Amino acid sequence: MAQNSLKRLFSDTMIYGVSSIVGRFLNYLLVPLYTYKIAASSGGYGVVTELYAYTALMLVILTFGMETTFFYFANNNKDRAEQVFSTSALSVGGVSALFVLLLGVLLEPVTRAMGYAGHPEFVMMMGCVVALDAFQAIFFAWLRFKGRAWKFAALKLLFIVCNISLNLFVFLVVPHLSKTHPALVSWYRADWQVGYVFAVNLICTAGVTLGFLPELRHLRHGVDWSVLRQMLRYTWPLLLLGIAGILNQVADKICYRHLVPGSEGEVQLGIYGACVKIAMIMAMITQAFRYAYEPFVFGGGRSREGSESQASVMKYFVIFALLAFLVVMAYLDIFKYVIDDDYWEGLRVVPIVMMAEILMSVYFNLSFWYKLTGETWWGAVFSAAGCAVLLAVNIVGVPRWGYMACAWGGVAGYGVCVLLSYFVGRRRNPIPYDVLGIGGYFLLALVLYGVSVWVRPEPLGWRLAWNTFLVAVYAAVVLWRERSLWLGVARRLVKTKH
Repeated sequence: MAQNSLKRLFSDTMIYGVSSIVGRFLNYLLVPLYTYKIAASSGGYGVVTELYAYTALMLVILTFGMETTFFYFANNNKDRAEQVFSTSALSVGGVSALFVLLLGVLLEPVTRAMGYAGHPEFVMMMGCVVALDAFQAIFFAWLRFKGRAWKFAALKLLFIVCNISLNLFVFLVVPHLSKTHPALVSWYRADWQVGYVFAVNLICTAGVTLGFLPELRHLRHGVDWSVLRQMLRYTWPLLLLGIAGILNQVADKICYRHLVPGSEGEVQLGIYGACVKIAMIMAMITQAFRYAYEPFVFGGGRSREGSESQASVMKYFVIFALLAFLVVMAYLDIFKYVIDDDYWEGLRVVPIVMMAEILMSVYFNLSFWYKLTGETWWGAVFSAAGCAVLLAVNIVGVPRWGYMACAWGGVAGYGVCVLLSYFVGRRRNPIPYDVLGIGGYFLLALVLYGVSVWVRPEPLGWRLAWNTFLVAVYAAVVLWRERSLWLGVARRLVKTKH
C-alpha cells in the first residue's frame, strides 16, 4: 500500500516537474537576456532582484497560508470540498483586491519609502502581479487537490512560454525595429528596460488567470463564514510561519540596499541576485516536489503507513537533492555562462546558497508534523527563530563581507529551523527518519565537493572529466547502499511485463 502511494507521489512529481523544473529551466533564458542587456554597473538588475523579493513577501501575506489550510479542510471535509474552495478563493481574492486598492491610494508615500519615488509604476505593476498570483494560488491548489496535474502543468508552462516570448520580443526584436521602423514601436524607450521586465510579467500573469474560467463556477457557493472562522484559526500561525519562512529567503535582498547604501548597493545586489539564479535549480526541485507532496501527506494523515512513507521520501529526496548539488558544482564552469561575465565575481556564493536550499527542503519535509496535528504555531516559532538568526548574520556581516554574509545567513537560518523542528517533532509526532543514512549522504557529498575544489586539473576538459568521476562515485555509493529499493522496483517491473 505504501509502495502504491509512493508510486503515485513520484508520478505526480514528474508531471509537476515538467511545469516547475523544465519551466524554470526555460525561464533561465531570461537570466542571460537580462544580464547581457542590463549592465551590472547600472544596478538595474539589483532593482529587479529587490522588487521580486518584495513580491515574494507580499505573496505570502496575501495568501496567508490558505493553500495549506485549504488542503487540510478539504481532506477533512471531502463532501464539502467545493465550499471550502469557494471560501478560500473568495477570501484571498477579496484581500488581494483590497491590497491593490490601498497600494493605488498610497502609491506615492510607499514608493518614496522604498526608494523608488522616480518609478512608482514599477511598484504598481508588481503589486498587481502579486495580487493576481495570490488569487491564482488557490485555483492551482484546487487543481492539485483534484489530481489535475496536467492542467496545472499546462497553465504553468503557458506562463513561461508567454513570458519568454514577450521578453525576447521586447529586448531583442523591438530595439532593432526602433532603428529600422520606429513608427511601429513608438512606445519603446531604451532607458526603461527594467520597466519592461515588470510589464511583461503583468501581461502574462493576467493571461494565465483566464485559464481558470471553468473553475470560477465553483465560486457560486460563496463564503461560508463559519468555515472561514475555523480556517482563519488554523491559518494564522501559517501566515506567521510563511512570513518568517519567506524572510529567510528574501530578507537579505530587501535589506541589502539599506546596509550597503547608494549605487554600490544596487550593483552588488544585482551581482548576488544573478548568481543566486544558478543555485535556484534546487528551488525548482523543491517546488515540484512540494506540489505533489502536500496532497500526498494530507491524504495519508498520521497513519503508520503515512509516517513510514514520509521517512522514506525524506531520505530519497535528500539523496536526489545532493546529487543535483554535486552536478551543478561539477559543471559550474559551464553553468556560469547563464549570466554575463560581468557578474561572475559572485559565483562563490553558489555552493553556499544551494546548501541553504537543501536545508530549506529538509525543513519543509520536517514541517508536516505540526501541520497534521493542527499545531501550526510551532512553525511560526521555528521560522521566526531562523529568520532572527539570518537577519543577525546579515546585519553584522553584510557591511563587512558583502553578499557572502547573505549566503551564509541562509545556511545558518535554515540550519536552526531544521534542528528545532526535528527535535521538537521527535516528541510531538515522531517519524522514523534514517538520520544516520541521511547524515552519511550529506558527509559524502560535502567530501566529494571538497575534493573537486582541492583537485582542479587543467585544462577545462580534464577538470570536467574529473568532476564527472566524482559525481559517478556518489551515484555508485547510492545505488549500492539503496540496492534493495532498486532491485525491488526492477522485480516489480519484470512481474508487470509478464
